[in-house]
Amino acid sequence: MSVLLRIEIMQRETIKPSSPTPLHLRSLKLSLLDQFMPVVHIPLLLFYPRNGNDTDHLAKATERSLLLKTSLSEALTHFYPFAGRLKDNSSIECDDHGAEYIEARIHCILSDILKKPDTEVLKQLLPAAISEPATARDSQLIVQASFFDCGGLAIGVNLSHKVADASTLASFIKCWAATARRSSTEVVISPVFMGACIFPQMDLPISMLPVDLIQGEAVMKRFVFEAPKITALKAKAISASVPDPTRVESVTALIWKCAMSASRSNLGVPRKAVLSLGVNIRKRLVPTLPDNYGGNYVGSISARMEDHDDLELQGIVSRIRKDLVEFGENYAKITQGDDPSLAICKAVEEFGKMAMSKDIDYYNCTSWCRFELYDADFGWGKPTWLSIVFTVELKNIMCLIDTRDGDGIEACICLSPEDMALFESNKELLEFAAANHSVSV
Repeated sequence: MSVLLRIEIMQRETIKPSSPTPLHLRSLKLSLLDQFMPVVHIPLLLFYPRNGNDTDHLAKATERSLLLKTSLSEALTHFYPFAGRLKDNSSIECDDHGAEYIEARIHCILSDILKKPDTEVLKQLLPAAISEPATARDSQLIVQASFFDCGGLAIGVNLSHKVADASTLASFIKCWAATARRSSTEVVISPVFMGACIFPQMDLPISMLPVDLIQGEAVMKRFVFEAPKITALKAKAISASVPDPTRVESVTALIWKCAMSASRSNLGVPRKAVLSLGVNIRKRLVPTLPDNYGGNYVGSISARMEDHDDLELQGIVSRIRKDLVEFGENYAKITQGDDPSLAICKAVEEFGKMAMSKDIDYYNCTSWCRFELYDADFGWGKPTWLSIVFTVELKNIMCLIDTRDGDGIEACICLSPEDMALFESNKELLEFAAANHSVSV
């Protein structure tokens, strides 16, 4: 049974950029890709243990909270849309409205939470879970700094998907942390928000407006693939068509295979399935874009399994690789075509039909691997653990993130209760993954 944390809210504050946003930047047009994003907040939790031999935890919490607020204000001058407000589905009003900051005291020990991380407990450390509905709706960025009785700290971040993808979130965290450290040797690279110049927005019909991700009763579980297990999994996934499977391809294929197997067993009949796998397109465009291009630059492949297909790991990896290669080739052609926006709209419409179909099991996977989020040092060391926790129930969702050593993968997986019961007991899955093992502080 989940534990209800003793949370004491110390303050709520609106943090504005340290310098006013210039007038010519006061209105940011959403790109076509931004327009298609649902109005949800991307979640991230960063956990930091007590630093050194500090004993006056209250004074240290006050000091760190002030540093977080000051550096956040400075970081917002670079990421000015995060302090703005969404206007319809066409633009962000960059009026320096500010980001919401919450300081909280958590009356327990951090290690108690990390011994066996519980999804419902972790949700309480995210600001969207305790913010006023109007605040969550109007604020592009909400931050919660939770200070534990032991001196540990959890920083919860909720960032609107309308203004950022996971890559942009990672860039923001790096900028915020570097600003807090005030390192004279580090250069903060300002983001560039020019998505609407690359993917001009359109007056979308109602049928093309953002479709909410598949919602419904779901259970979220965490599975950890350590580096040696991934090496063994990659060896098992090798085939003539894919002699060099990546760790993300291998882990994604195994998870999808076990999820499809659970669904087929519960339904009693084979069923078509589609995997939507998010792809960072910055390096796939012609010309390529730097990593500091902020906003949404995400495309998706749609790997398909017919109801008569065997659920075999090598074949699933081959299917994913084939679609990734074709995606790269096709996306370059689309963006250089006469009407790239129309081509993108057609692709999104096709995804929407598959996602809403009652005859297809639709799965959505995103990878946050290689975003270097474990380098987020605000001045008291790097995080001991990162977590992605969804505050709303979403079915058939998979999110991958690096383990602390950078070689393993943690997978946050949301499935229906019936499918999860079979999924988490799958012998092949448990051969390579550990279910929710403890996090060392």
